[in-house]
Amino acid sequence: MDRQQFWQLIGAAREEASDPDDAEAVARRAASLLAAHPAEEIAAAQQVLWDLMAESYTNPLWAAAHVVNGGCSDDGFDYFRGWLIAQGREVFERTVADPDALAEVPLVRASASDGFELDGEDVLGIASDAHVIATGSQLPAPAFTVRYPPLDPAWDFDFDDPGEMARRLPRLAALHPE
Repeated sequence: MDRQQFWQLIGAAREEASDPDDAEAVARRAASLLAAHPAEEIAAAQQVLWDLMAESYTNPLWAAAHVVNGGCSDDGFDYFRGWLIAQGREVFERTVADPDALAEVPLVRASASDGFELDGEDVLGIASDAHVIATGSQLPAPAFTVRYPPLDPAWDFDFDDPGEMARRLPRLAALHPE
């Protein structure tokens, strides 16, 4: 499975999920769809997923997750990126290129007014869940490698600084005033 096929899987899962805005529902549907593929493709999907996680491992996106979720630990950033993957290719790519573009995503706007956290922990287990469904066993170890890029030192500042966040992520900061 390559990146394009992975994004097609996520798109199909979003179309078929009971609620395409619910990352957990998308993850369940994606795992079910992926389970119909050969075990080798399922394992390859795990690598694609972690390649996307590495691609989205940036300070600007972490800062955006911090604003959107009112804080963001290491694990929280993983789960936020899982949520972002569940939103589909277009939202993912636009957001990785410009994290402040999250302010245009309807679910992000809704979370700003309702205060719910955007979390997609279950997305990180799509391939492992699919492998268990398909074969009855866990993914072979190691099914993937991940190499996170170094974080941008220009974004090494206190994410709780509202002035700095407003300067760097003005649209998101406007949705989440202090």
